[in-house]
Amino acid sequence: MPLVYQQHINHHTKLGVWHIVADEQHDGIFDSLKGIAHPHKRLQHAAGRQILTALYPDFPIQSISIAASKKPFLKASDYFFSISHCGNYAAAIVSECQPVGIDIEIPKIQIHNIHHKFLSKEEKLLVQSWPVPIVFALTLAWSVKEAVYKWYGLGGVDFIKHIQLQSLVVQPTHFEIQCTFLKEHAQLLKLNAINFNGTSLVWLQA
Repeated sequence: MPLVYQQHINHHTKLGVWHIVADEQHDGIFDSLKGIAHPHKRLQHAAGRQILTALYPDFPIQSISIAASKKPFLKASDYFFSISHCGNYAAAIVSECQPVGIDIEIPKIQIHNIHHKFLSKEEKLLVQSWPVPIVFALTLAWSVKEAVYKWYGLGGVDFIKHIQLQSLVVQPTHFEIQCTFLKEHAQLLKLNAINFNGTSLVWLQA
């Protein structure tokens, strides 16, 4: 299955979404994923890598390493990238000039049971005011923080203490979200998001 969504964010950054089908083959990619035992997880990871070469044919997927924070990265390359997957979708973003982060999530009612783990009381009130269904709003909030975590890439991030939501603006084709990242110094980050076939798809390049 080819890419089902692709966006050229700017001259240096692209993102894509891949729809996974159970019997698809990823020749040459599965060999690097032998440590992943679960068949569908292996498909998800393979699809994520397939997106990278679909966006940039010369992307060196065989050189991908995994950091202690579990972030995939390239030790020596002109590319910054981030991968996410959920259910039958994989998403990836690639930039030639700046760090990036991406997250795709399926909204589920169970997020009501865990929102206190990633939202402060003030943030919960903010998210409840967003003009979208509450399950999607909570999922969007989680996706924002997950995308920031992947963008930072070094681990050790407290989702409540270090990533604080500020605002959401609904545009005709997408959402614009601002948050403050406080891990090392205060930094205002601007993320974009869409409702892609019922999923929360969020990305950051900064």
